[in-house]
Amino acid sequence: MSNSSKALVIGLGPVTSAVVAPILGDEIDFIDNPTPQDMAKAEGAIVRAAYVVDTSTFEKMPNLKVIARTGVGFDLVDMKQADARGIPVVITPGSNTNAVAEGVLAHILHLTKRLGPLTKLVASGKFEQRNKYSVGDLETQTLGIIGYGRIGQRVAHLAKAFGMNVIAYDPFAEVPSDMKVKSLEELMSASKIITLHVPLTPETKMLINTERLAKFNQGTILINCSRGALIDLDAALESLNSGKLAGIGLDVFEPEPPKHHAIFNHENTVLTPHVMGLSEQATLATFIDAAKGVRDVLSGTQPRAIANELSYENLIKNRSTK
Repeated sequence: MSNSSKALVIGLGPVTSAVVAPILGDEIDFIDNPTPQDMAKAEGAIVRAAYVVDTSTFEKMPNLKVIARTGVGFDLVDMKQADARGIPVVITPGSNTNAVAEGVLAHILHLTKRLGPLTKLVASGKFEQRNKYSVGDLETQTLGIIGYGRIGQRVAHLAKAFGMNVIAYDPFAEVPSDMKVKSLEELMSASKIITLHVPLTPETKMLINTERLAKFNQGTILINCSRGALIDLDAALESLNSGKLAGIGLDVFEPEPPKHHAIFNHENTVLTPHVMGLSEQATLATFIDAAKGVRDVLSGTQPRAIANELSYENLIKNRSTK
């Protein structure tokens, strides 16, 4: 517990004090394992992506002036409460872009090269059955990217280094003319591998469902390192069993941690526990960017990026009038 007269910032979820404290500076105390008393005093919070910030959380922190999320996802934050209380929700875009993009390629390679089944084959002493599984190639295959933000763009860059043909669909972002397709249906009909990079909204929830999976090419690989609720897993399992999907790679789930689903047992499924954006370099960069955002707000400077619907100026105005 802090008894200092300095501004207090706390960590919610595992936050490395040795990384963020130097960034916050000498005028701010940081506590990585706060007590209820610390929460009541805290003016800032650095919040890990899996931590839920709901009404009760806000009520425990009446002096809160800023939240910084480690990443760009903010669906676990009650944004209406944040806006109403005049609290900027800082996000850290770009800090884990390359890590996630590399994770996408890792999933693609694992499924294309059949690393899971082949590992079990060798480990079980069945080396002579090595021709049982067909090993694929990335070169000349078409990768369809749904969502062409920072991560989607980085995936495109990496995929082209493998000699892949890359197309992308995004109704909001600017997609290069040589990659742009006009609709999801056009992307699905042209792709051998599809990767999702869109936020979770009412419009994108269950984006990949029975109807859309029916429009995939036979033997398509599907990767989701974005948000778990983008895919109907029951429908995806049916597609795996029918061969419509040749493989599925999942780094994200709904909820997290997930309840066991039968798709987890399929030999053409690759699972990682929402860690593709948590490489050593990415985690360090995310902590640093979050700490900078908190420091900026507490020192009266506009942070680089916030998730609130209200502008930074209007948030501060709301807070000052309460």
